[in-house]
Amino acid sequence: MADRPPLPPFTRETAAQKVQAAEDAWNTRDPRKVALAYSEDSVWRNRDTFVTGRAEIVAFLTAKWQRELDYALRKDLWAFDGNRIAVRFQYESHDADGQWWRSYGNELWEFDEHGLMTRREASINDVRIEEGRRRIHGPRPDAERGVSFPLQ
Repeated sequence: MADRPPLPPFTRETAAQKVQAAEDAWNTRDPRKVALAYSEDSVWRNRDTFVTGRAEIVAFLTAKWQRELDYALRKDLWAFDGNRIAVRFQYESHDADGQWWRSYGNELWEFDEHGLMTRREASINDVRIEEGRRRIHGPRPDAERGVSFPLQ
């Protein structure tokens, strides 16, 4: 099995690298690419959905990005310890009717010794926004890397 650096135990720098790598991958909206960051037997809780393994992750993300159009994400390192990272995030997307949403959430991540995520727990809330209130437009520009985002 190939390692997926950075590897635990995490430092502030390597935890931040892991968070940015996850943000970058999710912003591709490529379920197969995203799934490679997770172990073959990774378990998830995403809102009220439970997912196990890469095949289910790919199916989940495929359906997600068919519903959540023009999805764009920002993640922010919240805390880390050993092989665990806590993240807060926000993303924006619109539905098929054109309604824009900002989704706020927190994730708890756990990694194996190869740097693959074995567990992901996500709690997410959605807020309707007007298109003019959007502030996340595509992947994060280089100038904004490492910059935290506002609460509202």
